[in-house]
Amino acid sequence: MKREGTLAIVEDDPFLRDQLFWALKERFDVKMAGDATAGLSLLDADPDVLLVDLRLPPSNQVEEGFSLVRASRERRPETPVIVMSGEAERKHALKAVELGAFDFFKKPFDKGELLMVVRRALERRRLILENRALREESVERHSFESLVGKSAPMRKLFRDIGKVSPTDATVLIHGESGTGKELVARALHQGSARAAGPFVAVNGSALPESLAESELFGHEKGAFTGAVAARAGRFESAHRGTLFLDEVATLSAAVQAKLLRVLETRSFERVGGTRLLSVDIRLVAATNEDLEKKAARGEFREDLFYRLNTVILGLPPLRERREDIPILVDHFAARAARAHGRPPKTFAPAAMEALLAHPFRGNVRELEHLVEMLTVMVEEPEVRPEHLPGVMRREAGAAVPVLQAGEPFPEAVARFERELLVRALEAAGGVKAKAARALGLDTNQMKYLCRKYGI
Repeated sequence: MKREGTLAIVEDDPFLRDQLFWALKERFDVKMAGDATAGLSLLDADPDVLLVDLRLPPSNQVEEGFSLVRASRERRPETPVIVMSGEAERKHALKAVELGAFDFFKKPFDKGELLMVVRRALERRRLILENRALREESVERHSFESLVGKSAPMRKLFRDIGKVSPTDATVLIHGESGTGKELVARALHQGSARAAGPFVAVNGSALPESLAESELFGHEKGAFTGAVAARAGRFESAHRGTLFLDEVATLSAAVQAKLLRVLETRSFERVGGTRLLSVDIRLVAATNEDLEKKAARGEFREDLFYRLNTVILGLPPLRERREDIPILVDHFAARAARAHGRPPKTFAPAAMEALLAHPFRGNVRELEHLVEMLTVMVEEPEVRPEHLPGVMRREAGAAVPVLQAGEPFPEAVARFERELLVRALEAAGGVKAKAARALGLDTNQMKYLCRKYGI
């Protein structure tokens, strides 16, 4: 007889475990475990359905079963979980369903009812995987939202978004400034069951430290000078939707502590309030810093880091996916043309070569602004090298730097970077702000590099 699927059973009672095995073995491949720890290891085998007793060793408390349900939903969201419970523990079974279990059945079990529940779970898994396959196929062809790219790093990112977006897992997006972290967050929201709910974005670095807590969690009337009326914060505004918290590493220690509490309890008080408010949100955080290193140095709460670290999506800088530049240019040129009522520009091969040679330290945002500027300022239908900023023309015409005899690679890179800075400053008449704009740097980056190289 053809097997219908693989079942993993976690049950500490050996007699009941044997009953389940004999009731299911003719139709399914059955794997078994007798405690919560062994049950977790069964998830690595990627079973089609997981059957879980709630009271499991080592504690024999229902929390063991609840923890296993949570772990399964985080690690194998496509695997339906069926909970087993006694008649007197129906409320615990219902709580497990709230935590993400697919269904439950009573002990002692009826074989016909058991088979029906298992087959319904298998059908649920089939539909989830089929939907995922169709979504990934669409991603490969068209990309997500305004995220554009065909390079290997971007195709991997699209597949990861497709896997993560249907879940409620907390996501941490890591990437340099200008790479499109908010676009990833919006794609996660649009691909989730919360897509009809609000998407609320907030930049942690843009919040004054004195007002950050009020902005995020709201305040009551009279909570501080100027609080003339009660005001809901971003968490309340994102209820039943997604909250995107960019530059999370910049939050103060006090705000980090309150954020941790919200993630643990899904509740908080407004500033100046005593009423506990519950909120249902999915948190997507983003940073351009190494949070793990900051936590190790005591500059970021370690417990909050592990809460945010559930799923990490890395967004590659543009210099690591240069093959995407031509299609990004076409995408931005078409969008800028629509926005400004101009015909879309084409780019001469030599102009495109100059773009491919540029370091784009401002990443995709720098490229987008450049294409928009060219769409507005260039009168001819084709963009040629002479239309590009001077630094790009010089980069395209410059000889490729080579290692000097015995020169280590890092020193050669530093030498080339310094030469770029010197040429940009010469072209800008020594005005650092102007040179920074030409190089796609912000003023702080420019000041740092000038100090670094003694310019």
